Amino acid sequence: MFEIKGIEKSYGKHQVLQGVSFTVGPGEIIGILGANGSGKSTLLSILAGLERPNGGFFCIDGKDLLKDSKLRNNTLAYIPQENPLIEELNAWDNLRMWYSRAELDKELKNGMLKLLRIDEFLKVPVSKMSGGMKKRLTIGCAMKGGPKLMLLDEPTAALDMVCRNEIYDYFESYRSSGGAMIISTHEIQEIELCNKCFILKGGVLHPYTYDGDLQHLIGILE
Repeated sequence: MFEIKGIEKSYGKHQVLQGVSFTVGPGEIIGILGANGSGKSTLLSILAGLERPNGGFFCIDGKDLLKDSKLRNNTLAYIPQENPLIEELNAWDNLRMWYSRAELDKELKNGMLKLLRIDEFLKVPVSKMSGGMKKRLTIGCAMKGGPKLMLLDEPTAALDMVCRNEIYDYFESYRSSGGAMIISTHEIQEIELCNKCFILKGGVLHPYTYDGDLQHLIGILE
């Protein structure tokens, strides 16, 4: 069980996160909803160790991942909105920056990279990949070592429906194997995948249950 407790973040006098707290267990997907600029990306960046909070902790088994970078790097994967891949390299070469040759051969033959179908475009340069290919490759690079938790910042933004469904199929497989996920999202399909959702508004995290009323959700977020 991962516990996020009392996360605080301010930029000058502007408090972006105020005592953000929730838990996520094995096989759970937690959705973080909110308007643009609400602090969703900031929260994920803090959990990933890319930004320092002003307070709070992020624990597993009583150990604070915010203070233990080695444990954090071995425990979670962070998939940002922006493309972190090296455009001049192909899929294979990007993967080789993270995996040994033996690890890569194993994962492509009968592992997570096979599930993501990365074997279909190994020699394609990133600069010539579709958005869906780039996202699958980004996930593949981040998942080296089998992390227990994925942090995903709007993972299917700007992808077409076919690409989204391929990503969602992988999410379901990861969840069924006991993996946990925290997703910031605006996508209804992703909201429906979640076990629990929260709305981040005014720096405060509020529990939310989506009942199919999209207009009501839009009204809450505004």
